[in-house]
Amino acid sequence: MAHFILLTKLTSEGVKTIKNNPNRIAEVNREMEQIGLTVHHQWATLGRYDFVSVVEADTPEAMAKASIELGSRGTTVNETLAAIPSEDFAGSL
Repeated sequence: MAHFILLTKLTSEGVKTIKNNPNRIAEVNREMEQIGLTVHHQWATLGRYDFVSVVEADTPEAMAKASIELGSRGTTVNETLAAIPSEDFAGSL
């Protein structure tokens, strides 16, 4: 399983959606699980990004598919970072 950091910015439409339905955050996490991702951690953040999530996917392709699905809704703009455990990284050097 591969881990990823998902950095999310809400669009103006996304802000309206969450303001009107705060439960939408949990609903999106369940939808991500239905397409094969596991959300391990998620934080609402102040600053450049509105949410930072740690997710797990079977493959990078599965993560890419999820990113396209989420982005296609027009409520978020996402940036995905591959996350390599530091022990694995050090062992590969």
